[in-house]
Amino acid sequence: MSSGSPDKRRKMESALSQLKKLTVVVADTGDFNAIDEYKPQDATTNPSLILAAAKMPAYQHLVDQAIKYGIANGGTEEEQVANTMDKLFVSFGLEILKKVPGRVSTEVDARLSFDKGEMVEKALKLIALYEGAGISKERVLIKLSSTWEGIQAGKELEEKHGVHCNMTLLFSFAQAVACAEAKVTLISPFVGRILDWHKENTDRKSFEPHEDPGVISVTKIYNYYKKFGYSTVVMGASFRNTGEVKALAGCDLLTISPGLLAELSQDHSAVTAMLTVEKSKTCDLEKIHLDEKAFRWQHNEDRMAVEKLSDGIRKFAADAIKLEAMIKEKMLSVKNGQ
Repeated sequence: MSSGSPDKRRKMESALSQLKKLTVVVADTGDFNAIDEYKPQDATTNPSLILAAAKMPAYQHLVDQAIKYGIANGGTEEEQVANTMDKLFVSFGLEILKKVPGRVSTEVDARLSFDKGEMVEKALKLIALYEGAGISKERVLIKLSSTWEGIQAGKELEEKHGVHCNMTLLFSFAQAVACAEAKVTLISPFVGRILDWHKENTDRKSFEPHEDPGVISVTKIYNYYKKFGYSTVVMGASFRNTGEVKALAGCDLLTISPGLLAELSQDHSAVTAMLTVEKSKTCDLEKIHLDEKAFRWQHNEDRMAVEKLSDGIRKFAADAIKLEAMIKEKMLSVKNGQ
C-alpha cells in the first residue's frame, strides 16, 4: 500500500517528468540526435547551436545538401552563401520536427537585428522553405532579436502574415512589455546570461535559485503577463544549472540544453510549481505602456540588459560569420571538384 502513495511515487519519478506536468519542456539544441531520449514538446535552435552541430560528422550530409542547393540557385557568391545558410537552418529544423511533436524555433540572422524590413523578408523566406518541404508555418517559430526593430518585425509578421515569432535575447522588463504589446506568440527571457552578468559585475559570485537575478527577472515578466492577461507566452531560456530550471517550474515553457535535461532525468528531488497564474494575480506590478521613445529610455536604464543584448547580437553574428566561412570553404571544394 505504502509503495503506491503519492510521496513514494514522486520520489521515484524524475525531476524532468515532474517538470513536464507543470511546464512545456523544450530542447535547446541543434544536435537533433540528442533530443530523442528526453521527449521534449518543442525544440529551439540559434546560430551558435547550428554552427556546433554543423561541425559534427553526423550532420555533414545536411551541410552538403544545403551547399548543393545554394550553388544550384545561382547568383553571386554572397547570394549562394546566404541561400545555403537559409537552407541549412531549415534543414536542421526539418530533422528536428521529425523528433518533436510540436514546433521548432529557427533564428533570423542577428546581423539584421536593427533592420525591421530585412528581418520580415528573411523570416518569410525561411517560412517559404519550410512550406516548400511540406511543413505548415504553425509548426515554426521565427526567432528575432528583441531590439525595437525586431519587436516591430515580430508584430508585422504576426499581424500581416500569420507567422509566429519567438523574441529572443530578452533581458529587460522594457523588452518584455514591448513584446506583449506587439502581441507576439512567445518570448525567450534569458536566465543564465543575466546570472553571468551579475557574477562578472558585482561582488556576489553565487546565488541560490530563488535569489538568482535571472530567475527573479523571468518571474516578474511571467507575473506581469498573467496578471494583465497578455496572450504572449513566456519561455525561460539560457540556463546555467538545474536549480534555475526548477525555480521556474510552472512557467509556460522552458527551453533546456541536453546536458541539463540529462541531469533532470537523473534527479529525483521533488519539483513544485513556483510560478502560477493564481500567484501572479496578487503581485503588485502596475500596467505600463511603452512607445518607441519610452522603450528605448527604459531599456537603456538597465545596464545589464543593454550590455547583454549587444553582446548576444555580436556573438550570434560572429557564429553566423564562422558558419559562412565554413560554407564558403566547402563550396569552393565542391565547385573545384565539378
